[in-house]
Order: sequence, then structure tokens, then C-alpha cells
Amino acid sequence: MRLVWAYVEALDLSALYQNIRAVEGHVGRDAVDPKILMALWMFATIEGVGSARELARLCERDLAYLWICGGVGVNHHLLSDFRTGHGEFLDQLLTDTIATLLHRQIVTLETVAQDGMRVRANAGTSSFRRKTTLEACRQRAAEQVRALREENQDETKPGSGNARQTAARKRAARERLERVEQALKDLKEIERQKEAQEKGTGKNARASTTDSQARTMKMPNGGFSPAYNVQFATDATSRMIVSVGVSNNGSDGSQMAPRHADIHQRYGKHPGKYLVDGGFTRKNDITTLEKCGTQVFGPIPQAKSMVAKGTDPYARQPGDSDEMLAFRKRMRTDEAKTIYKLRSSVAEFPNAECRHRGLQQFLVRGLQKVKTIAVWHALTFNLMRMITLRCVTAT
Repeated sequence: MRLVWAYVEALDLSALYQNIRAVEGHVGRDAVDPKILMALWMFATIEGVGSARELARLCERDLAYLWICGGVGVNHHLLSDFRTGHGEFLDQLLTDTIATLLHRQIVTLETVAQDGMRVRANAGTSSFRRKTTLEACRQRAAEQVRALREENQDETKPGSGNARQTAARKRAARERLERVEQALKDLKEIERQKEAQEKGTGKNARASTTDSQARTMKMPNGGFSPAYNVQFATDATSRMIVSVGVSNNGSDGSQMAPRHADIHQRYGKHPGKYLVDGGFTRKNDITTLEKCGTQVFGPIPQAKSMVAKGTDPYARQPGDSDEMLAFRKRMRTDEAKTIYKLRSSVAEFPNAECRHRGLQQFLVRGLQKVKTIAVWHALTFNLMRMITLRCVTAT
């Protein structure tokens, strides 16, 4: 707890203070110090608390949270808004933290490992609808909004006198209409993806009326659930997360090149070695990384036809670039196989830790908010690593 507070106090939170309008000498209700909210969420994430309502209750009875609050009252609305409302700041904080550690040579980026994990979305399987059903839902939702508006104008109807309840009903109906309309918009992209994947018409495409950006993915338990694909790239020297990505693509096949490019954009450096499992080793991505001077280490991709014919996977295959051939030759050596053995201890370590701290299911909806929550977990994980490496000490 004190280490978390010491870390937050050392951060430059000027970007968050600029958003506060009620300051000394001006009118307005006093704002809660961003240091308090930052420390609360980091400590809550360490303890596996992901609900703003639960955190608000803890701030009323748990001594650790009471100590952080220091007598300042918070509510779940404030906590929820703060957690999801500063995605750009948190992403920049991740960059600044790793860049500082890179300068101190605690992080080296000489070897980076990447792995993905499917995290359940805040949507049920039954919320997915086809186009015809979505259009019918939109019509019913629009009729409900119109009926509630007319009811509010007619003071003689029962229930019209309770303004608070009426406003809540109108808001719920309006939000449902907005979600259905967003689902219809996103359905076009889903249809396009299904046509590309299945070479069909995409007529069986479905979108969720709860979280239209979530996609049904195969989960570790073998079942299928609405989920997001969270990608962590981890430095092998420090075991710290250096890049975070979230997509609604259930495959890891196209996720390596974007993380590699993101690392270069953040820190101006290409990793020397890049370790991935078989789900990432696609020819295009391997060629892209190898051209940048990064050596890829992972299983050799083999088609079923190659296995049936007994084709040597390390020999040049039709369509291989020179970079792909270099990758095949490298992975044939014992030295490369020894290096690749580091992958599981580097890449799967943050995944396991973040799942242990509550990253089992997102409680927010939409790619932007989901990415923000993933960055919160990355920052908290890195903080615990810094404490282990004695980069953070209590004052």
C-alpha cells in the first residue's frame, strides 16, 4: 500500500490536474486529487478488485483503502469514470515508465516475447443477433423511446409524476436504441470479415446488442464466448510488459507485426530477438520483422499437406521470402531451440499474473475502454516487477 502511494507520488500527473476546473480561488466543488484515485485503482488491481462499486464499499470499511483516501469521500461513479476516462494518459505512462527503465538498462528490449489471451467480454452469447432481428429490435426500441417521450408530456398518465423514474426509463430505452444501432453498424464489418474468412455471403454474421465490438472466440476451456484478444509484449530481461494491444480478432496470426511496430514507435528501437508461439508465425509477419533486423524465434509453420507428404519444414517452400528462409534455417539450429525455450517463462508470466489479479472478464464495453483496462493491468504488473527489482521504495 505504502509502496503504491510512493510510486504514485513520484508520477507526473500534471495532465490529469489540467482537467480539474474547480481550483483554489474559483467557484466549484472541490475535486478529488488524481493521486488518490490513481493509488486506489492500482492497489485495487493488485488485490484483484475490478468493480467500481466494490472499490467504493472498500473505501468505507477497509483500513488500507481508508488510508489512501485520507478522509476524502469517493463514490462508484467517480471511480468508474476515472478508471476508463484516461486511456491516452495511461498509455503514455506505460511508455514513459519503460523508456526510463530502458535508459537505466533495467529494460533492454534485446529479447521480447509476445503472447495473447482471450478475456471474456461484458456480453452474453444470447445477445448476438442477425441483421433481420437487429432491425426488428431497433424498431421496437425506437417505439419505446417515442412512447416514453409522449408519456412524459402527458401529465395525466400514471407514473408521469415520478420524474426520476421516468427519466431513468427514458435513459435506459435511449441507451438500448443506441446499442442496437451501433450493432447494426458493426454488423457490416462482421459480414465483411466472415466473407473473407469463409468465402461466403456473410449472411450468418451476428452482432451483440450488449457490446457490438465483442466477438465470439474459442476460449481456453474449449468453449466459445464473447471475448477480446489481449496481447502483451514482454521484455525478457526485466519480465516487464512493454506493449499492450487489444483486438476483436480471435486469431493471433496477424498480431505480431503490430506489436513489433508499436514497440519501435514507443521506444525508437527494434527488439533483437522476438519469441512467439505457433499461432503467430505467419510468413508476412516474419518477413516484416526480419527486414527490420529482428530475429524471430518460433515453431515452423507447417500445412497439413506438408506433413502428409513428409516435406522438410526447414527447406525453402513455395512463396517463401529470403527472410522466411533465414527463419527456417535458424530454427533448425540447437542454439535457436535453446533461445526459444525462454518464451513460456517470459510471455506467459504476465498473462498468468494478470488473470490472477482479476483479468478474467471485462466489466466495461467497447474496444477503447477494454484497452484502457488492459493497460491498467500492465501498469500494475510492471509496478510489482519494479518492487521486486527494487526500483520502487517506500519513503
